[in-house]
Amino acid sequence: MAKAPKTGLFSYSNLVHAIAGGCGSAVAMSVLFPLDTVRTRLQLEEGRTSRNTFFIMAEVYKQEGLAGLYRGLLPVIESLYCSNFVYFYTFHGLKRIANEDKAALRDLLLAMVAGSINVMTTNPLWVVNTRLKMQGAKVHNSQHAASRKYKGLLDGLAHVGREEGLAGLWSGATSSLILTVNPAIQFMAYEAMKRQMQTVYNSQQLNSLVVFGVGAAAKALATVLTYPIQLVQAKQRHGHNYEGVPQKAGLITIMMYIIRKYGFRGLFKGLEAKILQTVLTAALMFVCYEKIAGFVFAILVGNRKTVMKQ
Repeated sequence: MAKAPKTGLFSYSNLVHAIAGGCGSAVAMSVLFPLDTVRTRLQLEEGRTSRNTFFIMAEVYKQEGLAGLYRGLLPVIESLYCSNFVYFYTFHGLKRIANEDKAALRDLLLAMVAGSINVMTTNPLWVVNTRLKMQGAKVHNSQHAASRKYKGLLDGLAHVGREEGLAGLWSGATSSLILTVNPAIQFMAYEAMKRQMQTVYNSQQLNSLVVFGVGAAAKALATVLTYPIQLVQAKQRHGHNYEGVPQKAGLITIMMYIIRKYGFRGLFKGLEAKILQTVLTAALMFVCYEKIAGFVFAILVGNRKTVMKQ
């Protein structure tokens, strides 16, 4: 990647990282969205057996057609772009404030701070997204009969805010804050492995295949370590029908109920689909991000040199 000029928190450089991260994630999710549909169904439908990801994908297609596999795509893309824009801008802005000291622990801490800011900014978008993705689906023993039909993201935000208040819009926020460790682990591992690969290849600019592999490995590690919390988060956002468990129950309460009823395996239901979806999406996102950011920085640096010559 072309090296950007040193700048502070508010800069074109951070803006480029944010736009590249948002666009990269939007492209990756658009390509692999059916995998996310399967993951959501497995997490939220108690009556659906956890089977091979592609078998369930074929089942959803047979029952609901292509629309079933891509239900809720637009609001997810909108939310994902906003979420990654905030995250990448904050993360790279904080890195520059920290003088770009190359340390894994530094990356972990900065990523957690960026993740916390992202959660508190965009959590309402993901609450509505979870409900939109299940809206109109032919569910298996659905645990949350959503009578409200949202017309889109903004309509959903308005209705949830009016009917459930701030608590509804930020449901699952506690789990989300804990889950900031997921992208933190991902970015720490990614930055560390990327630096190692740059040393191995003796080049600051890695090819797409290497970036894809590094991004996939980093996300796989983060996903496996934090999946049970992601499962509970989905149930908090969408709702559940666990007998004796309040709808606004906390992370530990829901997690203990799942363990009592389904065993520890219940905390990892849908992991296969999640691994496929997040790992491939993250890997593709990093490839797009590096290419977009590198291209824009090359233009900026080229224009800067041209202006200096004039």
